[in-house]
This record gives sequence, C-alpha cells and structure tokens, in this order.
Amino acid sequence: MVYGYIRVSTDKQTVENQRFEIENFVIKEGIHIDKWIEETVSGTINPSKRNLGKLLCRVKADDIIICSELSRLGRNMFMIMSILNYLIATGVKIITVKENYRLGQDLQSKVLAFAFSISAEIERSLLSQRTTEALQRKKKEGVKLGRPKGKLNTSYKLTGREEEISYMLKNGYRIVDICEKLHVSTATFYSFTRRNHIY
Repeated sequence: MVYGYIRVSTDKQTVENQRFEIENFVIKEGIHIDKWIEETVSGTINPSKRNLGKLLCRVKADDIIICSELSRLGRNMFMIMSILNYLIATGVKIITVKENYRLGQDLQSKVLAFAFSISAEIERSLLSQRTTEALQRKKKEGVKLGRPKGKLNTSYKLTGREEEISYMLKNGYRIVDICEKLHVSTATFYSFTRRNHIY
C-alpha cells in the first residue's frame, strides 16, 4: 500500500499545497497513492492522538508513506526519530517530496533522518527564542501585551456545559465524579459553578 500523508497545523492553512506537491511527485515517479491520510492538528500532539497514529498501526512491511517533508510527522527531534525508527523497523519506506529522502533500511537513510531531525529541533528552538526576544523588545518599547487590564475572560474550560453540570448536580452525582468526567480539578469546578451561579 502507498499512503499519502498530509498534515497542517491550523484551520487557516490548507492541505491543497501539500497534496499538489505529492501528486506531482507521484506522477513523475509513476507511483499510485492507494489512500490519503489528512489531518489538521499540531505536530506537537502525540501521534497516538492523531490520524498518523492510526496509520502507524495499519502499515506493514513494504508499504510506502509519502509526505511533503519529514516535519509533517512531528515537531521535535525525539518524536520524528521515534516515528522513523518504528517505520524503518517495520520495513516501511518513507519518501519526502521536498527533501527527496527515500528512507528505508539502509544506514544512509538512518543518518539522514537523524541529521534532519536535529536540524528541525534546532530550527524550532531558534524560532521560539526569536519570538521571546521580539516580545521582550516590544515590552521595553512600551507595547502592552496580553489581555487589556480589567478585561475579564468570557470563555472558560467549562463554558457551554452548564446544563450538563446542573443535571448531574440535581441527580446526586458526586463532585469528584463530575470533575473526573469533565477532566477538571475541583478548584476549577467550584470556581466555574460559583461564577455562573450553578448549585
């Protein structure tokens, strides 16, 4: 099986550019994509919580995964290396369009994957550093960052679940069970119910 894998980080980005790149590549190479895997999710999210995780469970020896670049698999060195190690050990070939990597069982593939993942991690760290420096510079210039003083949040983690909370309270659910179901701490729960007059 040949899989085309596409990932974008936000709804504002489009999968069409990556699909276009992959489609042009497979036409030139005479390869047919059997199944497309697309998702809109941050690369920092654990693969098990992404469509990529389902793909990793599905692939077997001699399958091929084609993506625009290795950074589509993850956003840090350890995640990318973990995914590549798993795929290579399984006998799956990874092809990237932009870098023109064809990673498989050979030593050269493993060295390339390792070098790339380190570069990606360094680039991510530098980007984070540049962002921090830019924010500090704006602060020194007198630019006020963050929410304006005195302006309150209008949306909270439990916003929109007021009726569900009221129902559970009226039907005798224990606070600890409600918090577990809603994935919040008791402090967050009590603060929200007080603010919204839910008893």
